[in-house]
Amino acid sequence: MIEPLSRRTLLRGAGVALALPLFGAMSRARNSAPAPRRVIFTYVPNGVHMPDWRPKAEGEALELGPTLEPLARWRDSLLLFSGLTQDKARAHGDGPGDHARSAASFLTGMHPLKTDGPIRAGVSADQLAARDIGGVTRLRSLELGCEDGRLGGQCDSDYSCAYSNSISWSSPHTPLGKETDPRLVFDRLFRDEEQDLSEAERAERRRRRKSVLDFVRDDAKRLSSKLGVEDRRKLDEYESGVRELERRIEFAEKKTRDAGLVRPAELPEDYVERAHLQCDLLALALETDSTRVATLMFANEGSGRSYPALGAPEGHHELSHHGGDPEKLKKIASINRHHIELLAHLLEALSRKEGDATLLDSTMIAYGSGISDGDRHNHDDLPVLLAGGRLCELRGGRHLRFPNETPCTNLWLSLLDRLGLAVPALGDSTGRLEGLA
Repeated sequence: MIEPLSRRTLLRGAGVALALPLFGAMSRARNSAPAPRRVIFTYVPNGVHMPDWRPKAEGEALELGPTLEPLARWRDSLLLFSGLTQDKARAHGDGPGDHARSAASFLTGMHPLKTDGPIRAGVSADQLAARDIGGVTRLRSLELGCEDGRLGGQCDSDYSCAYSNSISWSSPHTPLGKETDPRLVFDRLFRDEEQDLSEAERAERRRRRKSVLDFVRDDAKRLSSKLGVEDRRKLDEYESGVRELERRIEFAEKKTRDAGLVRPAELPEDYVERAHLQCDLLALALETDSTRVATLMFANEGSGRSYPALGAPEGHHELSHHGGDPEKLKKIASINRHHIELLAHLLEALSRKEGDATLLDSTMIAYGSGISDGDRHNHDDLPVLLAGGRLCELRGGRHLRFPNETPCTNLWLSLLDRLGLAVPALGDSTGRLEGLA
């Protein structure tokens, strides 16, 4: 008889703790308890070209515009919103700085203090979730990014860079720095906190290019002997996935070294490679129940990143001030669609089976920007969508319109409700959004 297996089972060995996905034996141990509910907040900067973002036709049924076409496969799990507003990103007497205010207020609903000294915003929605459900996972939350950014100095009209480069705040004065290096994310997921390796040991492991799986091989063999046929197959697939992630990280390192670039070797230079690795690592973190709360910034607010492969060698921020120029608008739309393609990669990674459903079914993924049109710097009728969450009482395949000036924080409160949290208010919220279920 196959014995039930604890959801907290780890493979251990030589400073490595390898969390495992949900096996059938774990379901039996939990009396077939439902998959945990999770939430991911993703962010893109500089607004979008709204005519290409909006649905093709009126009506509740969701018709995807050109920007959102890469999500067609997941149409039935998408909720697109119109009318949501981020009032606290407006100046309110503070003058320029819309980009900094957009990121700082995105999940907090609070107007940030204009300063390059002591900073103040508010506690973000993700961290409210982490306070409540983060204690049952190895990591309370995971903050990821695809573009480096400092938390000190000024980045936007006398606003601290902390505002532009982080959407996650654990307290009004504490932005959480995001991890942009996939190698360090990998180490964080699989480091054994009880048997930390020294820096010398870590460097030696990398020099020898030894897989974390090599360190837990004996433990894996022991576990495999206790599993049924289906669970052994899933263990093999999981190990193959981990090895593939390691291989891709090593390949990205090699490309960087061979090109003679000045960045640290362990940081993938290619933006798309880095973004894909971050998405895949995030999916792995959820699959192994290492965390249930995460944020992912595809780029920093006000990002000047260029996209020459898309025919946009100019900086994104520069292009966003398009002045109605058709050529600039075309490039902006191309960048917007590219970011949606990165979101599609995340949804693909979350489409893996988990019991009788998928990771995506129990995960709510919010995607959006704190600016609507980058040229006008307006903060009403924001480009915001939800994906996934079928088991979180979300009914997708729809375009929901709310009165303009409806606080975006009302949506965040609605997601926190679905995590089972009792949060009375968030920033400038006025209630919950109706009609999501």
